[in-house]
Amino acid sequence: MPGIAFGRFDDSFSAGSLKAYLAEFISTLLFVFAGVGSAIAFNKVTSDAALDPSGLVAIAVCHAFALFVAVAVGANISGGHVNPAVTFGLAIGGQITILTGLFYWIAQLLGSILACYLLSVVTGGLAVPTHNVAAGVGAIEGVVMEIIITFALVYTVFATAADPKKGSLGTIAPIAIGFIVGANILAAGPFSGGSMNPARSFGPAVVSGDFTNNWIYWVGPLIGGGLAGGIYSNVYMHHEHAPLSSAV
Repeated sequence: MPGIAFGRFDDSFSAGSLKAYLAEFISTLLFVFAGVGSAIAFNKVTSDAALDPSGLVAIAVCHAFALFVAVAVGANISGGHVNPAVTFGLAIGGQITILTGLFYWIAQLLGSILACYLLSVVTGGLAVPTHNVAAGVGAIEGVVMEIIITFALVYTVFATAADPKKGSLGTIAPIAIGFIVGANILAAGPFSGGSMNPARSFGPAVVSGDFTNNWIYWVGPLIGGGLAGGIYSNVYMHHEHAPLSSAV
């Protein structure tokens, strides 16, 4: 059974670790730029900013494609986490140290913030949309929704990327991860917003200055990611397997 490890400063500041942080920064920037950009673009080309079925599908597909690419380009360097909840789940599952995970978080958050600032500039100052629960959906319901869909995401990461028994299944990990995110946005978008990613929600909140209910997109995804990491690593991963340093 993999154990949680705090880690050592010399490991977290090695050349390989610094390259991994840069890779997470770039991958998260690319993902958030495309994902948030798709929402801005939809609002731009429609007269009604309210999310309609076609907009939901377009945004879900864009996030799926963008995450597939973001995970793939970072896979061989940092593991392609692109998400603090994924990093947290992998830390709970013994796949990355707590200390290195904290630096992953910093890189991911900075990448998201920069992506949203760039979007604000290149779109001529158009509003950067933030995540929030829909009318009639309470904060608790939003947290539960985010727990469930983030559990599905991180469970998929473990099954297709982190498990040493994955074999050839690992080759489809980026697309499987992208698909589950797209599917979850289709299911949860009209209710909780379908974030699954604290960085994806935090960047727009910083740039817009609107942190209304932003805590939902930290609490829900971190609980869901942590549960997935703990359950998969303890139930399906055997103690004789050495922990991996990355997701992919």
